[in-house]
Amino acid sequence: MPVLNRWSAAEAAEAIARYGAQGVSEDLALRTYSARLLGADSDLVLHGGGNTSVKTTVTGLLGETIPVLCVKGSGWDLGTIEPPGHPAVRLQELQALRALPALSDEAMVAAQRQNLIDPAAPNPSVEALLHAFLPHRFVDHTHSIALLALADQPDAAAVCRQVYGDRVALVPYVMPGFALAKAAAVAYEQAEERARAAGVELEGMVLLKHGLFSFGATAQQSYERMIALVGQAEERLAQASAAAPSSPSPALSSPAGGAAALLPVLRGALARAAQAEGAPLRWLLALRDTPLTRSVVDDPRLADWARRGVATPDHVIRTKAFPLVLPADPSPAAVEEALALYIATYKAYFERQNARVGGIKMPLDPLPRLVAVPGLGLIGIGRSAADAAVAADIGEAWARTLLAAEAVGRFEPVDEADTFDMEYWSLEQAKLGKGVEKPLARYVVLVTGGGGGIGAATAKAFAAAGAEVAVLDLDPEAAKAGAAACGPQALPLAADVTDPDAVRVAIGRVAARYGGLDIVVSNAGAAWTGAIADLAAADLRACFELNFFAHQSVSQAAMAVFRAQNGGGAVPGGQLLFNVSKQALNPGPNFGAYGISKAALLALVRQYALEEGAAGVRVNAINADRIRSGLLDDAMIRERAAARGVSEDLYMAGNLLGAEVRASDVADAFVALALMQRTTGAVLTVDGGNAAAMVR
Repeated sequence: MPVLNRWSAAEAAEAIARYGAQGVSEDLALRTYSARLLGADSDLVLHGGGNTSVKTTVTGLLGETIPVLCVKGSGWDLGTIEPPGHPAVRLQELQALRALPALSDEAMVAAQRQNLIDPAAPNPSVEALLHAFLPHRFVDHTHSIALLALADQPDAAAVCRQVYGDRVALVPYVMPGFALAKAAAVAYEQAEERARAAGVELEGMVLLKHGLFSFGATAQQSYERMIALVGQAEERLAQASAAAPSSPSPALSSPAGGAAALLPVLRGALARAAQAEGAPLRWLLALRDTPLTRSVVDDPRLADWARRGVATPDHVIRTKAFPLVLPADPSPAAVEEALALYIATYKAYFERQNARVGGIKMPLDPLPRLVAVPGLGLIGIGRSAADAAVAADIGEAWARTLLAAEAVGRFEPVDEADTFDMEYWSLEQAKLGKGVEKPLARYVVLVTGGGGGIGAATAKAFAAAGAEVAVLDLDPEAAKAGAAACGPQALPLAADVTDPDAVRVAIGRVAARYGGLDIVVSNAGAAWTGAIADLAAADLRACFELNFFAHQSVSQAAMAVFRAQNGGGAVPGGQLLFNVSKQALNPGPNFGAYGISKAALLALVRQYALEEGAAGVRVNAINADRIRSGLLDDAMIRERAAARGVSEDLYMAGNLLGAEVRASDVADAFVALALMQRTTGAVLTVDGGNAAAMVR
């Protein structure tokens, strides 16, 4: 889809007014507005890529006017950037650095930080000096897919000159930093002389194998030049595609069982490889099975393409230098073999390149971050669902760039040495962040009955602990609401847990969405009331279907995923957590159907703990009582309180602690059980104290 000029005079004026009310200058308001326009288009930038700047002035403490460069700061994304995302740096001091013959990365970062107007502001972009050395007021930089298809050619300079004439400067590939800033400044000045002689205006700069710059006197001019330059690249690609003979590869059959079957096998193989390499065991996966990705992974040239490299060097920190390529419809053994070969190849790549730079680098983990599967698509790998999605998005951008470049000529990005230098560049690795992970980060959790009181609270508690959460409920709207409360990566699922086929499909969707499953909270349940002697057989059977057999269906489907992940052993096998209720231990009158089915569920818990402990599967339960929920609603609370002659508050606090037990207390107990690495077959009571329901 071609990039469009989305500049709106009305929206620009609104941005000036809105940000102006916050004390932001018109220059910075428009810089923010146009940067967000660029960031909103994935054909231009992805996930923190690109950078923008404006040269303006600020007023110092003594009232003096200070020329500054407001340039994108580390950690900000152009799509969501706000004015603080363009920290102000003293411009003249930055420009003076050009006189230096060389400047180390550490010294460059220190110089930029020393000249920040606000010492607490984020680090300016590693390309801040490039922006500073250009004379224009507004400067934009993107990694346009269309442009990269031209800039990643063996004869990229000739191709770009043919497309743009003298309206752009061309800069041979240089790694970002001080050396690139100086090279770009020289290339700009030389190109400006040529443009002047040709009677045209210099509008932009192509960094070969890297990306595109545009510049102008106003935010609108710089933005519209970027769109126009990208549009010309798109026109060139369209011409090449129209002239190229069409020879689509035949679509390959999907692996047996599809993503739901293959991804847990891959996730398990990654975990075992990670264990051997001293890396975190659990990884999240994100599948892209679009026509675009299929056209790449199903092509007989895939093995060659996969070794060519990344579309732009910045992407290497997200996807590594090359993807893992699996065979079509791979067996678990074939997955293990392909992964082992990938790791050996990566280690050899590291050894070669580390020797070139003097052996000074420490190896990163050798696991892939992108996987190509014929018949299926591209799979991103990350430490979270969001990270995996980023890798998958960049994988799609690589596929688009590759196909477009092949239509023009040959996809030939930066070589191995330059790729290594970027991958192991400390300033680039800093973009990934090194924060402490939450206790259940990297875990995938499914909560059944997740739209109700206990289920919704439990899903939120696991999400707060860092887990990726799928919320399953009979009510689709309740599932959506429960998932929404857990964050944008949570998965809502609507299914009837008494239908084994629906349960298998739902758990398959979890595996296909995240790559696997680690913890199931089997929580869905309901109570049938009435004296057991008078209870209709159909009601007793229905109670058992929901409160016993449904838990068995959920457990069986979950165990199939656990076993796929743990096919080679050595990796913890997963967890089954159940809500058994106090009725399993302390039955009450007229709740016989519920209590008996829950007692059977408690026996099921113990049986799974007994049989699956050797596989590393932990199985535990919560014994909860008097929790406001669908089982104990306001009407029932009023009825029971009245029957006992006490207030509703006293009824709900009728336990040894004299305090009402909340759904969040049960949720916290489920999380605590999940973290108890050496506990299985346990029943944890959450009822405020009820002697009759005590386990021992």
